[in-house]
Amino acid sequence: MDAVSSPSPASPPTLGVGSVVRVNGPLVEVDGVANLAMLELVAVGPQRISAQTVALSGEHAVLQAYEYTGGLKVGDPAEATGGELAGLLGPGLLGHAFDGLLRPLSSAPMWLTPDRAASDADTATLSREWTFEPASSVGPSVAAGDLLGTVPDSGAVEHRVLVPPGISGELSWLAPKGPLRALDPVATVGGRTVTLAERWPVRQARPFRQSLSEAVPLHTGQRVLDLIYPLARGAAAAVPGGFGTGKTMLLQQIAKWSDADVIVYVGCGERGNEMADVLDGLAELVDERSGGRLIDRTVIIANTSNMPMMAREASIYTGITVAEFYRDMGYEVVVIADSTSRWAEALREFANRNGDLPAEDGFPATLASALGAFYERAGRVKTLSGHTASVTVIGAVSPAGGDMTEPVTTDTQRFVRSLWLLDRDLAYSRHYPAVSWSGSFARDVDAIGRWYTANGQPEWTQRRSRTVALLAEADRLDSLAEIMGRSSLPGHERMVLLGGRLIRDGVLLQSALSANDGFCSDEKGAALLDLVLGVVDECQELVQRGVAATTIEQADLGAVLRAREETGPSDAVGVSSRLPRVLTMLRALQ
Repeated sequence: MDAVSSPSPASPPTLGVGSVVRVNGPLVEVDGVANLAMLELVAVGPQRISAQTVALSGEHAVLQAYEYTGGLKVGDPAEATGGELAGLLGPGLLGHAFDGLLRPLSSAPMWLTPDRAASDADTATLSREWTFEPASSVGPSVAAGDLLGTVPDSGAVEHRVLVPPGISGELSWLAPKGPLRALDPVATVGGRTVTLAERWPVRQARPFRQSLSEAVPLHTGQRVLDLIYPLARGAAAAVPGGFGTGKTMLLQQIAKWSDADVIVYVGCGERGNEMADVLDGLAELVDERSGGRLIDRTVIIANTSNMPMMAREASIYTGITVAEFYRDMGYEVVVIADSTSRWAEALREFANRNGDLPAEDGFPATLASALGAFYERAGRVKTLSGHTASVTVIGAVSPAGGDMTEPVTTDTQRFVRSLWLLDRDLAYSRHYPAVSWSGSFARDVDAIGRWYTANGQPEWTQRRSRTVALLAEADRLDSLAEIMGRSSLPGHERMVLLGGRLIRDGVLLQSALSANDGFCSDEKGAALLDLVLGVVDECQELVQRGVAATTIEQADLGAVLRAREETGPSDAVGVSSRLPRVLTMLRALQ
């Protein structure tokens, strides 16, 4: 088919040019830039450093620089760009690492290069050709979200080229099957040219048709989360914990094993070696869905601690925008932000340099609203194309000194549906994941229980309730036993303590390094809980029949504790088959 020439663009408006009058780290003040708008990008200095407008007074503006400002001096030029900070969304995102401004870091996934070295990678990305396969025909009217074609050679999931938001009308031209670059035209819709990749302001949420309220669980493969503190698709969760409690390891496990279609991993101010380990692990792990590498359906946004501070502030918005881009294609997406505390520290540093009145712990007074704006972009929706898809957000919180009353932790709890609190004592006793069953919560338990009931597992809610109650009672009795001695407790209370230990060590303990135990299916997790609860019920009956509690405590229950490790990740039958043998052994104690 013949190409239809697109209408000639209107003449661009004249952009203002001024000069730098003050530089204070990432804070840059400029004068003389006419008609500058809030959040507009300004190219500053001979290197055209990217900076965003955050305050205006006439032709005097305060900017936050997203790049290193070393060498920038008073009198250097400052030129308005006419647009906000936007990411180029298109093929080539999956399987690669980018900085906080969505610029490629390196073609080698194990190395994180400084962002000033990204220019060559940008050129390579824009010049790369992708195979476009049209999926529509010229003539009919199309609307935002309609499918124009696909790019089959872009990662482990199909890349769908959609009509961008805000564009509709007659499809007068569509590119034939063949190679296209990111900025090449792919269609003409309503007289407007649609390119293979699109730019989208990262601070602006992408539109959708309808928000959905039904809770559908996100399966993470981690028993303590799936069985006790579940998270619904499209909800938000926080993982607060002090140094050494295993936040990064838990988030890596979720990235590896959750049943999402696409993972967006945002490294906010973390150490470079940790990000390199994440990239290395994702590159080596086999994706059970496709048989390829897990990283082929993962996007890495890396702004490590040695990279520009304000690019860290932008990185979480970049990550959530990429997630919404894949959500609009109809995919289930998980965003992992590690950690939001480092992001909040960037806000605090800039606010202090700008002379803003500090609030609690020196953080800006707008901290809570900034956290809310980020977490509120999570959701399960009906997309413009009619697909059901979601963006689930999981953010780590790293409170200084492990202080769970500091502002980032307390404000985050207001906006999340699940809190997975990591306990220092559990971590130091080598119990991983160190998720505290006394300090964590899940607000969607009832709604998720209804989903399980409607999908053939009506016992899920009762099983979880019994487990939570048993753990809470075991913790209470353990405190008494430390004072009075375990032998002073009546037999039925000692069986509660035994049950709590079996749940902790036989179900909630999970080794990330084990081939059998790193991932656990829902069916196996339920079977492990049923095994422990069945043993506890039998022990209570034996005590009522007069069997001494000491005799029961000395029984060999290793088959219960070893079941999680000795059976396969999905071997629920192997776990269930142990219960009759253990019950027979216990009944022989009478």
